[in-house]
Amino acid sequence: QVQLVESGGGLVQPGGSLRLSCAASGSIFSLYAMGWYRQAPGKQRERVAIITSSSSTTYADSVKGRFTISRDNAKNTVYLQMNSLKSEDTAVYYCAQGRTPWTTDGGYWGQGTQVTVSS
Repeated sequence: QVQLVESGGGLVQPGGSLRLSCAASGSIFSLYAMGWYRQAPGKQRERVAIITSSSSTTYADSVKGRFTISRDNAKNTVYLQMNSLKSEDTAVYYCAQGRTPWTTDGGYWGQGTQVTVSS
């Protein structure tokens, strides 16, 4: 059974940084795509960043140049480094693991971690 546990969320001032972590278990982590999504109050969940099993990455336009997704297959962990945070980045951030090397569609979800950007 796949389990995903996010950590690293919290309150940060605009312009600050946070690093989210997602520890995975129950699968051969290195074989699958991983991703970060977020959902702000009153909005639909949106894709933030994806990293494939070969470490190719894609980003939402709203976070390009500010966020970096990475993975450590030895630790079964995926990270999201978030810099230059803005108030509009405030959301619950979810980790996802796919069922293929290329996409997280139809995969598994973590429970989420709250990120609040406010002065």
